[in-house]
Amino acid sequence: MDINNLEVLAPAGDYERFKAALDYGADAIYIGGKAFSMRAAPKNFEGEGMKAAVDEAHAKGVKVYLTCNTLPRNDEIPQFEGFMQEAVASGVDAVIVADLGLMALVKKFAPDMEIHMSTQTGIVNYASANELYNMGAKRVVLARELSLEEIAEIRAKTPKDLDIEVFVHGAMCMSFSGRCLLSAYLTNRDANRGECSQPCRWGYHLMEEKRPNEFYPVYEDENGSYILNAKDMCMIDHIDDLAKAGVMSFKIEGRAKSSYYVSVVTNAYRMAMDIFKKDPDNFKLPDWVRDEVFKVSHRKYCTGFFYGHPKDSQYYENSGYIREYDVVAIVDECRDGKIYATQRNRFEKGAQVEILAPNCHYDDMTINEMYDENGELVENANHAMMKLVIPCEKSYPAGSIIRMKKED
Repeated sequence: MDINNLEVLAPAGDYERFKAALDYGADAIYIGGKAFSMRAAPKNFEGEGMKAAVDEAHAKGVKVYLTCNTLPRNDEIPQFEGFMQEAVASGVDAVIVADLGLMALVKKFAPDMEIHMSTQTGIVNYASANELYNMGAKRVVLARELSLEEIAEIRAKTPKDLDIEVFVHGAMCMSFSGRCLLSAYLTNRDANRGECSQPCRWGYHLMEEKRPNEFYPVYEDENGSYILNAKDMCMIDHIDDLAKAGVMSFKIEGRAKSSYYVSVVTNAYRMAMDIFKKDPDNFKLPDWVRDEVFKVSHRKYCTGFFYGHPKDSQYYENSGYIREYDVVAIVDECRDGKIYATQRNRFEKGAQVEILAPNCHYDDMTINEMYDENGELVENANHAMMKLVIPCEKSYPAGSIIRMKKED
């Protein structure tokens, strides 16, 4: 295990989230183009915008991977050559593919491009990993259904220069490694082409055909009944176990999530990784770092399949998310003992807030006074995106987050 090569891999669905990942400590960022991406909802990247983002990342020593991990239909294949030309021109470090036909076309249109095989490929054994390596893959993103023991065996029985990547945080699809038919069947939105409507998050009831309009809730009893409602994955306490199993890239799910989510979760895993690297044999995560991942919108957490069958991975109380904090402002700059910020959510004078800067413990602060951009004293920040000036002795970098716990 070479701990120096371990990678925190963060998601970005647009430039705002890309900048968040960059500022908050990602070693690499994965993005999507306007086509062939499993997340069609975000704005994604193309042309000069993609190239500018890649150049900015490379200037900071951060890699960028481009997803083209859908399962495309015949009429989409002719567009792929142009897609790869744009990828090469942008300077991305690798492409992530799931379809073997696209893999062959990557080698044809961009023979020097590094290829990563997506979790959508369904890689669950060393034979598949070895064959993909022989076909030209530099990295495999293993299926979420594998245990640490199985990952360790794959690592032991594959070439050392084949990187192993796994998802360590975020939403878990109910279907095998994300190959889902529910969305297409129920809403005509194909999950395998980036348009998932997430029907596995809906509330369901049963109706017996001879008792119309009598609905019965679907829930778990002592025997199981795992119905369509996965918890989120969180492995921040287990960086050491993942590294020992041979994982090189620690992937955070969430290209459709907010920039706040990307900032906070990337920051937490960055700090966890740095703590692990300092003393790999005695890794212990401070409570305050762990607490950070509970301050973003999330479902109840679990460790997925890493420690065997995930008996606690389903959540039956409701299908909603836990949201305990609001971002109330983003720091634009600090100078002359003042924070210059842009409002994101309403807050008032006297508010108790936390200020989170990259790779740092957050600071508590009480907003004793604040001013608008004209220097007028204000009692509350109630206008969207209003400019604010807040007296503060400490300086914070641009992009730092001012957040507030929601009232019960």
